Amino acid sequence: QVQLVESGGGSVQADGSLRLSCTISGLTARYYYMAWFRQATGKEREGGAVIDSSGATNYADAVKGRFTISQDSAGKTLSIQMNSLKSEDTGIYYCAADTSLTWPDPVRRYSLLYNADFEYWGLGTQVTVSS
Repeated sequence: QVQLVESGGGSVQADGSLRLSCTISGLTARYYYMAWFRQATGKEREGGAVIDSSGATNYADAVKGRFTISQDSAGKTLSIQMNSLKSEDTGIYYCAADTSLTWPDPVRRYSLLYNADFEYWGLGTQVTVSS
């Protein structure tokens, strides 16, 4: 059973930086996709960034150039470095994972960012950006 636990959330001033981590356990699949989503109060969950087991990434336009998704070489931690934070980045940030039987597909990787069709989800960590 895959388990995902987010950490690193907190409060930060606008233009500041924050790094979130997601501890991964039970993910034994050779091929997979992992992502960070966020949800602001009263809004739908939206994708921020996705990475697959080959290391390829996609970013939502709202975070492109400011956020960087990465995974450690052991595959045990997913991170997202968030720079130049804005008040609209406030929300609960979730880590998500989905496995695949085949080599990662760039079309699927891109679509996962918007359809949120991930099998596993963490419980989230709060990020608050004050202006």
